[in-house]
Amino acid sequence: MGIQVEFNPDLALRAHDMVGRLEDECLPALLEAGKTYPFLKKGQRNYWIFDETPLLQTDGKGNLSRPLASVLIIEPTHILRDGEVWTRGIYKVIEVYDIRDAKIHFEGFKKHGA
Repeated sequence: MGIQVEFNPDLALRAHDMVGRLEDECLPALLEAGKTYPFLKKGQRNYWIFDETPLLQTDGKGNLSRPLASVLIIEPTHILRDGEVWTRGIYKVIEVYDIRDAKIHFEGFKKHGA
């Protein structure tokens, strides 16, 4: 038996108020720069915590949105919940983007223009 760990270059959450998902698995109704929000992801995940990372929306089938915001993950913690590993934490929104804008905000792991 091995240890399954996933390395994530971004934070991808479900749409706000998605049926069948916990509140912290979803995006907040309103993203505001400077505010902090909790997150919850199934599995043991490792995130880059030394710099800003993109916040995306996922449908859970590998389909991801363009970056919605630039965030700092400030507290990732692995927990056991009903016998399964989860990662919960807190992220701080640095900048919110208009997804209709074609501007590139990230090049891989690096914030564009940083």
